[in-house]
Amino acid sequence: MQIVSSVVASLFCIVGMFVNNDLKEIPKEGKGYEFGEVKYYVVLVAIAIMWQIYFIGTVGVIFCSTSLLAGVIVAVMVPVTEILAVVFYHESFKYEKGIVVFLSLWGFMSYFYGDYMKAKKQSSELDPGENFPSRNQLAVI
Repeated sequence: MQIVSSVVASLFCIVGMFVNNDLKEIPKEGKGYEFGEVKYYVVLVAIAIMWQIYFIGTVGVIFCSTSLLAGVIVAVMVPVTEILAVVFYHESFKYEKGIVVFLSLWGFMSYFYGDYMKAKKQSSELDPGENFPSRNQLAVI
């Protein structure tokens, strides 16, 4: 499924670039790249490879765990990316980034709080014979 969605998204982008004649702009951008044309193409290929690794990793998380956890990891990457952009690229931290970071962290914390409450409810519903002994009971034994 991931391969199909990646191929469709890539084809959609390529068709859009072809219709707008954007494919002709890539060599111009490469020549104008401050580190040289070869490094421009290396950066393009490296970014494409890194995105594929990212999406394969997301599918791996879905396969080994749940899609909810994959969504949480993606939600955590948003504020991390924003903060790293401010630190390393010296971007300005405007209110839009603040809202994005706040909402992403809020969703992340809500997920873990809900998981904590679910685990707490499940542990309180156990029969008394199924509970683990407390510290006081272990001291007596």
